[in-house]
Amino acid sequence: MFWESAGPDNTQNTLKLAVKRGAELDIANFVIASCSGATARELFTLAREKSIVCVSHVIGFQAPGVDEMRPENRAFFSANGVPVLTTTHLLAGVDRALRFQFKGVYPAEIVASTLRMFGQGIKVAVEISCMALDAGLIPYGQDVIAIGGTAEGADAAIVIRPEHSAQFFASQIKEIICMPKNKSKK
Repeated sequence: MFWESAGPDNTQNTLKLAVKRGAELDIANFVIASCSGATARELFTLAREKSIVCVSHVIGFQAPGVDEMRPENRAFFSANGVPVLTTTHLLAGVDRALRFQFKGVYPAEIVASTLRMFGQGIKVAVEISCMALDAGLIPYGQDVIAIGGTAEGADAAIVIRPEHSAQFFASQIKEIICMPKNKSKK
C-alpha cells in the first residue's frame, strides 16, 4: 500500500495493515517507534496478544535531558508487559556527534540517508528492529513486523529479519507493507 504523503494521518491504516499482514504470515513480534508512546498504545489496542516492543527516542533527542515518552505511557507499558527501549539510535550516536562537531559526513549518516530514499518511516523501521534485536527484546533469526513514521505517528511498516548491528548489512527487508509515495510530510 502506498500513502499519498508521509505523516501521522496514515497511522491507523498503517497499524491495521501491519497487524493484518502479521496475522497472514503468523508473525508474533512487532517493533514500533513511538516517541510519546501514543502510537505504540494504538498498536497495543489492535494487537495486545502479540509481542510488542516500543522503541522511543533517546533521552536528550528533543533537548538535553528531556524524555519525550510520557510518564503515564511508560507506566502503561510496564503494567502491560510491553518493553520500552530507550537508547542511542543505531544510525546516529557518535557519528551524529562528529557531524555536529566537525561538519562532516560519516558512515552511519550515509546509511541513514540511503534508507531515507524509501522514506523516514522505512529508515526508522529498519533501525529500530536491529536495536531491539541487539537489546535481546526480539528473537534472533525470525521475521518481525517493524513500524516507523515521519516525525509523528506511523506511515511505514515492513517485514524484516533484522541482524545485530555488527552484521547490519545482512538484515533482510522481506516486504514493504506500506509506505508514503511522497516522502515529505504534509
